[in-house]
Amino acid sequence: MDDPSHGGDVRAPQIEDVVSICSSLNQAGARYLLIGGFAVIAHGAGRTTKDIAFLVDPDPANVGRITEALSFLPDGAAREVKATDVAEYSVVRIADEVMIDLLAVACGVTYASAYPDSQVFEIDGIDIPIASKETLIATKNTVRPSDHMDRDFLQALIDEERS
Repeated sequence: MDDPSHGGDVRAPQIEDVVSICSSLNQAGARYLLIGGFAVIAHGAGRTTKDIAFLVDPDPANVGRITEALSFLPDGAAREVKATDVAEYSVVRIADEVMIDLLAVACGVTYASAYPDSQVFEIDGIDIPIASKETLIATKNTVRPSDHMDRDFLQALIDEERS
């Protein structure tokens, strides 16, 4: 949302895109967690986002499953991702019909550290593994205004649940 480097040839993703992408990732047996704006939306926030972000296991075999699962997207951009890219780069951005970011680490948080307290949300009949509120707060430890608002929103939810 705050990043001007988002490509101009992609459209803003909708929840239907998240559902179809996650359905394909599930069918491929990919290890991933939804993070970023759509994860915050799943936790109840009213906001928009320009991409779909996933924290993924960077194992090359898993990245291969992910890129194969994303091959249904119309521009075929996932085919350009090498199995070692996620481990090598901070963010692997797939600019297809919608923007997808694959991350091995988000603000120090890895898939392996985030998975144990993740939650599965069923959206339109598809099980979507989503980072917990606490994990999302940790992944949003940046200076971006949208991340600051997300942290405040998520912390308020946590505080409300504890009271």
